[in-house]
Amino acid sequence: MPSAASLPDAWLRGAVADPAAPSGVLTRLLDPAGRFLVTSLARFQRSLADPSVRHPLWPPLTAGCPVTSTDEVAYPLEVEYDYDAVPADLFARPAAHGLERWAPLSPPLAAPGLGEGNTPLVELADGVWVKDESRNPTWSHKDRLNRVAVSAAVASGARGVVVSSSGNHGAAAAAYAARAGLPCAVFTSPDAPPAVASHLRAYGATVLTVPYASVRPLMRRIVDELGFQSVSSVTDSAHTGHSFGPEGYKTIAYEIALALGRAPAAVHVPTGYGELLFGVAKGFQELARLGVTDAVPRVYGVEPAAAGALTEALRSGRPAARVPVGPTAAYAIDCEVNSYRGVLAIRRTGGAASTVTDPQLVSAREELAAQGIWCEVSAAAGLAGLRGHGPDPADEEGPVVCVVTSSGYKDVATGRTAVAPMDADWDAVRALLKV
Repeated sequence: MPSAASLPDAWLRGAVADPAAPSGVLTRLLDPAGRFLVTSLARFQRSLADPSVRHPLWPPLTAGCPVTSTDEVAYPLEVEYDYDAVPADLFARPAAHGLERWAPLSPPLAAPGLGEGNTPLVELADGVWVKDESRNPTWSHKDRLNRVAVSAAVASGARGVVVSSSGNHGAAAAAYAARAGLPCAVFTSPDAPPAVASHLRAYGATVLTVPYASVRPLMRRIVDELGFQSVSSVTDSAHTGHSFGPEGYKTIAYEIALALGRAPAAVHVPTGYGELLFGVAKGFQELARLGVTDAVPRVYGVEPAAAGALTEALRSGRPAARVPVGPTAAYAIDCEVNSYRGVLAIRRTGGAASTVTDPQLVSAREELAAQGIWCEVSAAAGLAGLRGHGPDPADEEGPVVCVVTSSGYKDVATGRTAVAPMDADWDAVRALLKV
């Protein structure tokens, strides 16, 4: 656990250490009113290219590891914990809304939450389970990442947060920044869904639409000159993203294991840059390390056929690959480059990466809608990969889970077709009902 001296002044200002803690060590931290309790066991950041390369926990290294990154590949970092100090009853209690439920295995949650997490696990007819992340506060899995990343911005004394996003990430960053009292700048695409700008501005975010090639240079200037912290990637050679962010995603694994009473046999995950894939895999690895489960599921990353950077990186044996991106309805995961995180997630769990076509995505989305789960096209990729590539759930030695990442409200086509008026004719109504 970090000492008081290693924590930023902005985090310590007005706070009091737990008097029962060992001298010089902060195992708990309260706000001045005694309401906010931090029990983080986060120790340091380490390079995913070489785990022996360690950096202090503060500040978060949002541009990749400065030691192991090369001109060709920017390598991301992860947070390491004092696993020997994890409370024995941490996984004996039910899941709950709010990532503070998992505070020992999270970076310090210095920003208030919105009740994120604890999303339902819904069983489909053939025994496949769906982890429905559209039930989060801004209707996507990105709320988990941003509770952690915006907390890091607060703890670091950042003057605001900046993000590049086609929809989900920007909405979550804007919401959590507003909750924390920080300004938020969101670079988004002119081709984003029509409701995106309204969603972002509702939280008070500054919405910026500039040519794609200018996004990262402008983000870096906002970070360097204005003191904002980036909660998405600012690197050009591969994807790094915020080093704390995937720590929010791993709570998905915790909740799945508690709901099932065991680790599943396999988890299928919609995949863009691979942060979610890595977080889910890490969560299950931690559960096995702590003896909560006796196995780690195979984790499968599913990308749109119009892109497929992770699939290409694994095929070619490279840490990262850059691919051309074609037209696809799965705009939220059509990434031209992958993160090394995704490669590690697949290798460490014995899973695989695959691509699916738009018709396969639409078919999976329709299957989910028929079961009462309405998601955006990108969010159905996990189920599309399972249906298109297997393995058959009947052949698995345990449950199979597909992560559904976000609501159907986020799709480009949503809300563009009005319902046509019709006459109050009984025969016409009855014919439409098909009964």
